[in-house]
Amino acid sequence: MGHLSSMFNGLAKSFSTKKGRRSSKHDRREAAEAMVKDAKKNDLILCSSGTVNVDGSNNFVSVFSKRGKKGVNQDCCIVWEEFGCQKDMIFCGIFDGHGAWGHFVAKRVRESMPSSLLCNWQETIAQTSLDPDSDIYDEKKQRRFNIWKHSYLKTCAAVDQELEHYRKIDSFYSGTTALSIVRQGELIVIANVGDSRAVLATISDDGNVVPIQLTIDFKPNLPQEEDRIIKCKGRVLCLDDEPGVHRVWMPDEESPGLAMSRAFGDYCIKKYGVISVPEVTYRNISSRDQFVVLATDGVWDVISNEEAIDIVSSTIDKAKSAKNLVECAMHAWKSKRRGIAMDDISAICLFFHSYPPQDQVTLE
Repeated sequence: MGHLSSMFNGLAKSFSTKKGRRSSKHDRREAAEAMVKDAKKNDLILCSSGTVNVDGSNNFVSVFSKRGKKGVNQDCCIVWEEFGCQKDMIFCGIFDGHGAWGHFVAKRVRESMPSSLLCNWQETIAQTSLDPDSDIYDEKKQRRFNIWKHSYLKTCAAVDQELEHYRKIDSFYSGTTALSIVRQGELIVIANVGDSRAVLATISDDGNVVPIQLTIDFKPNLPQEEDRIIKCKGRVLCLDDEPGVHRVWMPDEESPGLAMSRAFGDYCIKKYGVISVPEVTYRNISSRDQFVVLATDGVWDVISNEEAIDIVSSTIDKAKSAKNLVECAMHAWKSKRRGIAMDDISAICLFFHSYPPQDQVTLE
């Protein structure tokens, strides 16, 4: 990784002091931006269809995205291996934009979230006086998760606030979901805003590969979500030609008809119960856990958790696993949703064990 890699090795330590003092927010942001540039230079960041397979890493990642039939592809992804120049960390994020400016919103959040999360993560570590190299840090997984949770909550609030004041993008009637995972050693932290989904594949007692859903699809008709929206004077109802598809509406207007209860952007409806607060959870990876799939609702609208895990498990060339899952979802749209325009479909498959290089996935 070169000079920057050694400079930022032991991220929390390097941030906690600068010339004998605690670093400022400006210092931390500069450092995070430098790490982004370094990661891009060393091909550690992937923002399109393809694979990430870094020598010596315990991760192997396959990514694929396909435009639907509604116009420009509003899905986007990011994979950052050696996240924050930490050898045992990886960040994966998938974003599903909506509205006229949705693709711009999704890309803006993809651009700002990882570096903002790094800044908040190191700041939280410094505030808790926790040394990431100490035995205590390795042993206290719950405490480590709490640091990530606090960092994610702070990051999502900041990203949404900055987006509202970003004049180059009109996000008043447009927004994006955001689902991301940080793997740090044997800990995975999952943060979800919206209705994309993360599903883990693990080996059951009888030796079969089975799915475990790690996230909730934040739809407006979920009891806790609907209750919050109604208390804020928003409305949750289905259109006559879309039975079963619950949407959020303003009190006295037939807009925006948002099909999820959490999102970045969408400021027209924010005071009526739609929020950008993530649900943050974690899992300690066991020897039985094989991989995790992150995918936008274009996959889950037509593919079950079990089907997705079976598709990825049965793909011999793991580099093509995300593409295979997306293509299966495309075929399912044609058979299960005839007459309905196919949604954008994107998936990330994060394997917990590195694989030998295979033929590269064709970029689209």
